[in-house]
Amino acid sequence: MKSVNAIFTFLLFLCPNLTMAQQDSTSVSNDSITWNKELDGVVVKAQRQLIKQDIDRIAYDVQADEESKTQTVMDMLRKVPMVTVDGQDNIQVKGNSSFKVYKNGHLDPSLTRNAKEVFKSMPASTVKRIEVITDPGAREDAEGVDAILNIVTLSNTRMQGVTGVLSSSINTLGHSSFYSSLTSQLGKLMLSVDYGYSGMTRHDSYNRVEKSSTYLDTRNTMLGGSEGSNPGDIHYADIDASYDIDSLNLLSASFGGYFYTLNVQGDGYNQLLNPAGKQLYSYRNSYWMPDYNHHSWNGRFDYQHKTHLAGERLTLSYMLALTRQHTDQENAYTDLYNVSFPYTGSLMRERERFTEHTFQIDWLRPLGRGHQLEIGAKYIDRHNNSNSSQTFYGIDADTSDEFQHTTRVLAGYADYIFRTTKFSARAGLRYEYSYMRGSYPDGKNATFDKHLGDWVPQATLQYQLTAAQSLKLNYTTSINRPGISYLNPAVMVSPSSVSQGNPQLSSSHTQRFSLIYTYIMPRLTLQLAPSYTAYSSGITSVVTAKDDIRYSTYDNILRYRRFSVEQYVQWKPFDTTTLVFNNNLGYEHYENPNLCYRNHGWGDNYSLSLQQRLPLKLRLSLSAYGKVGHSPSSVYYLQHGYFNYYASLQRSFLKGDRLTVRLTANAPFNKYWEMEAETVNGDFTGFERSWNRSRSFSISASWRFGSLKSSVKKTEHSIDNSDVVGGISRGN
Repeated sequence: MKSVNAIFTFLLFLCPNLTMAQQDSTSVSNDSITWNKELDGVVVKAQRQLIKQDIDRIAYDVQADEESKTQTVMDMLRKVPMVTVDGQDNIQVKGNSSFKVYKNGHLDPSLTRNAKEVFKSMPASTVKRIEVITDPGAREDAEGVDAILNIVTLSNTRMQGVTGVLSSSINTLGHSSFYSSLTSQLGKLMLSVDYGYSGMTRHDSYNRVEKSSTYLDTRNTMLGGSEGSNPGDIHYADIDASYDIDSLNLLSASFGGYFYTLNVQGDGYNQLLNPAGKQLYSYRNSYWMPDYNHHSWNGRFDYQHKTHLAGERLTLSYMLALTRQHTDQENAYTDLYNVSFPYTGSLMRERERFTEHTFQIDWLRPLGRGHQLEIGAKYIDRHNNSNSSQTFYGIDADTSDEFQHTTRVLAGYADYIFRTTKFSARAGLRYEYSYMRGSYPDGKNATFDKHLGDWVPQATLQYQLTAAQSLKLNYTTSINRPGISYLNPAVMVSPSSVSQGNPQLSSSHTQRFSLIYTYIMPRLTLQLAPSYTAYSSGITSVVTAKDDIRYSTYDNILRYRRFSVEQYVQWKPFDTTTLVFNNNLGYEHYENPNLCYRNHGWGDNYSLSLQQRLPLKLRLSLSAYGKVGHSPSSVYYLQHGYFNYYASLQRSFLKGDRLTVRLTANAPFNKYWEMEAETVNGDFTGFERSWNRSRSFSISASWRFGSLKSSVKKTEHSIDNSDVVGGISRGN
């Protein structure tokens, strides 16, 4: 009995949640959040923490969440601190929609551009944890974002065998998805293949818009609306491989892509009224895009060498990223009444090509106990090409434009980290020299170039207040460079608008200060993170109006300020019940000093979920999410709040719960999901309302097979390029 008491005392020290029990059975579950083990009348209950914080990241343990067996990565994201997902599955990290997606610690360009669709069909059972890299450090700080979403697949434990996942779903709107993953190891070679498909139908992609704008110079009012859909097929695939040369040398390579074809089609109307309400002109517009397709491909190769000094490594990396986008949009104007334009339709053709080569070298060196230094260099060779043309039916006024833009970036950085039991610090500095050149193969304009130099500092301090509490102070800077969509000077004309890019755009800097308090205990996890974000000379749209026609372009003129408080609470009142509340409360201020426009307001993006374990191995999930307040989306527009909700029930079958089935009801009492925005600045004011299909019922299933519990081994560092905004290299 003395030995039992000694064991109990030791386990009590390791796990405070020890309880005495009289059962004679033993229960062990490695896949659940809690595990029970009886030792001569003693039952040990230890709960795996879902949340873990380090100096540069916050991690959510997906495998410790029972719902991961059949839910998607998108469902899991609603539970991750500092991540919010709205009703249209648009993702924000730290209150910002500009973020990069890593897979196993490496930038995945195609996943970054198309995270929304991939995460909606990618099963969470293939993911080990989701990390929000809040402070990337000097190695990536200049690369356009102050946060990175890192999707870590199942651990790289070295085992022989094959394992895989098959997942599929379909809903009552006809949207279907399929995902397959296969991982195998043959000696020193590990190979992983993933393929996913998502099919959108006319009902699933239905959208209706109504808008009204009053022009200040004429006091005339434009009424407009449209109704359409964009059915199509979306595919994505990845192949990852690694080869252990020996214990000190590792080769890693990957190739993947994302491609889709959509059949965009719809009808709309426009009507111009004078101040007395009399109709001045009107017309109807039928539009279709039969050949709208997008291809993104990326390949990466890494070589990692470790020395006999523990922790020291040298990494050489190369990445190739390719994007090809074809757009053919045809418009037919009918029921013409007193219109001022002479044509009856138009055809717009646009071909955009993006090619990027990146070379990088990183060296990490421990400098004694608790000290670490990382230095490196990076070279980017980026080419954008655009070929645009517009044909007008009924008149001879066709246009054609060619534009090429090249960006070359040479960067060097140094990053220092210091760690003790209670205190951690990180400081880094990065310098980037960039050369930008624009040319016109058709000779319509003169070639131009720019030379820019940027210093990018960053710093982080973290203090462990107690075993459960920590406090972190962080300062970061980042750079955004314009993409081809912002730069392309080609003029696109419609009866009510004229738009073109600005080839003279330059980069902009963003600065962010944040303070993060974290409290982690078995029953309660709490995070509170106030922050301040600011930039000047930011890239923004400039919209004017004259004679009831809108003119839009871009300029480096925006001043932006944002105060926010991100909150995360996870509470387990009972062993079978989990409540999660995640929100981002922010006040935003946009200003265009040249035009004396200001737009400000507050909004709170939130999500609340309840997970309940029921008898018969059933699991119930209830979730509500939305936005309250009226927050600006630019210097011109104010976005109103919204609300959405869903419920799901799931159960696992077969040995080891390898088959899991889930039934979901999304907004069962609301047929449509409505959004509303208003124009508060500019040469016109007005509002816009949109409706999307909301109510749907779906069934999904996921099956795990095989015995290998590993994923492809990767080098610990690779390449990340995240500095471009407004182009096909970025995607949205």
